[in-house]
Amino acid sequence: MNTTACTLFFFSLVAVLPLAAAWGKPGRGEATRSVVHAKSGMVAAAQPLAVQAGLDILRKGGSAVDAAIATNACLGLMEPTANGLGGDLFAILWDPAKKEVVGLNASGRAPRQLTADKVPALPDGTIPLHSPWSWTIPGAADGWFELHARYGKLPMTEVLAAAIKYAEEGFPLSPVIASDWGRSVKVFHDKPGFKEVFMPGGRAPREGELFRNPALAKTLRLLAEKGRDAYYRGPVATAIVAFSKQHGGLFELEDFARHTSTWDRPVSVNYRGYDVWELPPNSQGIAALQMLNILESFDLAKMGRGSADFWHVMTEAKKLAFADRARYYADPAFAKVPVAELLSKEYAKRRAALVDLAKASLVDSPGDPVALSRKETTYLCTADASGLMVSLIQSNYTGFGSGYVVPEVGFGLQDRGGLFSLKKGHPNYLEPGKRPFQTIIPAFVTKDGQPVLAFGLMGGDMQPQGHAQVIVNLVDFGMNLQEAGDAIRFHHTGSSEPTGAVMKDGGILHIEEGLPSAVLEELKKRGHVLRPEGVGQYGGYQAIARDPATGVLSGATEKRKDGAAQGF
Repeated sequence: MNTTACTLFFFSLVAVLPLAAAWGKPGRGEATRSVVHAKSGMVAAAQPLAVQAGLDILRKGGSAVDAAIATNACLGLMEPTANGLGGDLFAILWDPAKKEVVGLNASGRAPRQLTADKVPALPDGTIPLHSPWSWTIPGAADGWFELHARYGKLPMTEVLAAAIKYAEEGFPLSPVIASDWGRSVKVFHDKPGFKEVFMPGGRAPREGELFRNPALAKTLRLLAEKGRDAYYRGPVATAIVAFSKQHGGLFELEDFARHTSTWDRPVSVNYRGYDVWELPPNSQGIAALQMLNILESFDLAKMGRGSADFWHVMTEAKKLAFADRARYYADPAFAKVPVAELLSKEYAKRRAALVDLAKASLVDSPGDPVALSRKETTYLCTADASGLMVSLIQSNYTGFGSGYVVPEVGFGLQDRGGLFSLKKGHPNYLEPGKRPFQTIIPAFVTKDGQPVLAFGLMGGDMQPQGHAQVIVNLVDFGMNLQEAGDAIRFHHTGSSEPTGAVMKDGGILHIEEGLPSAVLEELKKRGHVLRPEGVGQYGGYQAIARDPATGVLSGATEKRKDGAAQGF
């Protein structure tokens, strides 16, 4: 992208235009593709066949929730490198009847028999990711049925039909997913059950090859016909618990029978006139909001995306937000998380004052608010003619999760428990029945009480960084929906973590190619350590905007993935 041109489109330009005209406007020739427009419904996700499945549901009279579940079910089959029925789910929705945003936390908890003293910690004091010690109860299936009970229109037999058919008959792999799959087998090939399900013929399927998963088809049909209890109180739980006992896990049937999702009120901050919504902890969503609050103290448009000042301030804001993320974010059922204080404008101003424009910070400094990594995920969004909009994210955490796969059910088990801290006294300390800190975060934007944008950006610690960058691109630089995702991104790694890791050297700043060398050299002079990074590390973006005046939908998709945004 031509970063010099970006500096010409300041917030003042957006302010004089209707919202949809600003974000859904034609591009300036710098986006990889055009924004997609439609009136009756739209789906944006990381795999085109999954998107088509969601659109088919909308055409049949299904709701945006029905379409989201259909799309997610297909993605669990088609993109197992990122998500599936062994993982967790979060969603933010615009409820047109209540005229408000609502949120669902469908994340699982640690087994009741798992305590910190039973975990053989790694040398750095963290939980081994690709091991039974990292398993938590998968929450995605329960999330589907919670969403469907409130907002579904079509029966689950119809909603899951496409995924069942593709699992039985096969589908051809898309390029990025095939590449990720090929790399993943080097890590997971020796894990129990992995070869049996995900390496047909002894290798990863290649781009364009058909992949089938009959065991997953059987599981999906069971859920479609028998409901969520087939998973948590039936044969699926029975199969997982038997597998767990065989391979050193601590799952019990009661852990599954006790599982519940929670409807959690999203939280928001106002960024230059737009209300940006995230889910509260145990997710990391408020890190994006903290970043935006800090950034509001700086005139980013005047700095311009082509300046060292811009990238420096963005990175330093991330470090400050992530210092608090490491110190405070945890399951609120077990720890007091000062969300309101962390999101206050007064606190943000104090944090912004710590940014030194001349040099990069080397150590993390969590604040005192009360006193006032490559990870894979899939993100999708949907919208229907009624005004219902869904922002949904679902993940196994590290690609195929723990790598342990239950052949009988056709999916692997997530490793979210690897994000617990083993340091006693830390808010995120591992305890039985506790939810771990979560990286996956859907996002939403409203303006003047009207829904205007469902969006998200997948990828571990990249997610809050990406959310903030997308909002800045839209609001401060007047980009349209596609340009906001295509623009050069930064990804800062090495901050302190809720697992107990501590930043002592300033971390590493990764910026995509395209900035002038003089800008990069200036960032190095200020103390930033710059290193290249693979394109997949910068996340995967999807978005659907809605014009409050006309109801017209605008969609965008990630240029770095296989995805599509389609409507009708």
